[in-house]
Amino acid sequence: MSAAVQLGLRANARQFALLVALNALVGGMVGLERSVLPLIGKLDFGLRSASAILAFVVAFGAAKAVTNLAAGALAGRLGRKRLLVAGWAVALPIPLLIGLAPSWWWIVAANVFLGVNQGLAWSMTVVMKIDLAGPARRGLALGLNEAAGYLGVAGAAFASGALAATYAPRTVVWVGAAALAIAGLLASVVFVRDTGRHVRLEEEGEPDEAAPSFGAAFARVSFREPVLRACSQAGLVNNLNDALAWGLAPLFLAAHGAGVRRIAIVAAVYPVVWGAGQLATGWLSDHTGRKRMISAGMLLQAGALGLLVAGNGSFTASLAAAVLLGVGTAMVYPTLLAAVSDVVGPRERARAVGVYRFWRDFGFVVGALIAGVGADATSSATAIVIVAALTGLSGLAVAATPWTSPHHPERRKHARHRLSLRTPA
Repeated sequence: MSAAVQLGLRANARQFALLVALNALVGGMVGLERSVLPLIGKLDFGLRSASAILAFVVAFGAAKAVTNLAAGALAGRLGRKRLLVAGWAVALPIPLLIGLAPSWWWIVAANVFLGVNQGLAWSMTVVMKIDLAGPARRGLALGLNEAAGYLGVAGAAFASGALAATYAPRTVVWVGAAALAIAGLLASVVFVRDTGRHVRLEEEGEPDEAAPSFGAAFARVSFREPVLRACSQAGLVNNLNDALAWGLAPLFLAAHGAGVRRIAIVAAVYPVVWGAGQLATGWLSDHTGRKRMISAGMLLQAGALGLLVAGNGSFTASLAAAVLLGVGTAMVYPTLLAAVSDVVGPRERARAVGVYRFWRDFGFVVGALIAGVGADATSSATAIVIVAALTGLSGLAVAATPWTSPHHPERRKHARHRLSLRTPA
């Protein structure tokens, strides 16, 4: 049975395509909220404080970050599929909490469940695709995964915004969440197969060493290894500015007179460009290297946020900023995941990816706090400028980092070539 297991996208095309489609549903769960939830807080619950409205982003980010850590540690012990199914099971209370909410804090609680759902379900689609693809097409595999997820975000964001102009926004969100959660759970239970055998196959070419402890993996990814440390801080800052785009940008545009439809268009264009762009950037990073792609993407994001402020809420400038922000994020998102996978071996991959995703998604917490407190204390524009400056500094930090990636496909290919030259015929 094990002889039938192969690594590679073509050999695992059916399961890979299923996981791509499933991640579009995972993204759709978040996308339902992207254009309308901040407005629901303001209109349905009478909130005036940006910090109070953005509490749902803090709850989401904290729950997702911690769940990423747990998912990485448990993936090898419990299996990828079990955690994927658990992630969709946790999504089932979300529509009930949103639909029946008597106060904004029920919405915040729903986003705790959403964070756990994303931390388990999205993490497992990432890890399972890395398992199936093998080292040679890792960037492409992650580009496809993230593209599907964020095209799902974009489609749901646009649909919810468009429908909210006709139907009650909260009804749109909870009905959509119920449909996606049920579909995702059924597909995961019935059709997905675990990828543990693919991991064991890839391990055959690795030194026979035990997987590192959770503490060792956390320290290595967070502090000790320069490349992993650079990836962790860049991931955190990337989601820091994504939190701002999610929670504060709709309020910024509404304050400058934009209606729900225009806000929905801007909110959808950003993840559309982000999602579609990853189809190219993930593949490109396999051939050009990770460092330049990450650094340039972070600097482009910083420029996009600056354009959003300079445009003073005009629709044309906001749309252009959304496009540029999407391009910059597409350059960064799959490349960071691939860079982490390049540095670590298959035995520690799930834990390392979990730690990286912890720091990346903790950026939602930091970003929501900066955006909320900054907007309340000064203005939305000032909060956006602060985040733009942090994003630019992050890109420069990546550019200054010495880059070594022992498991990068090109490095492995050259290493095998050198070995073949040394081996007598």
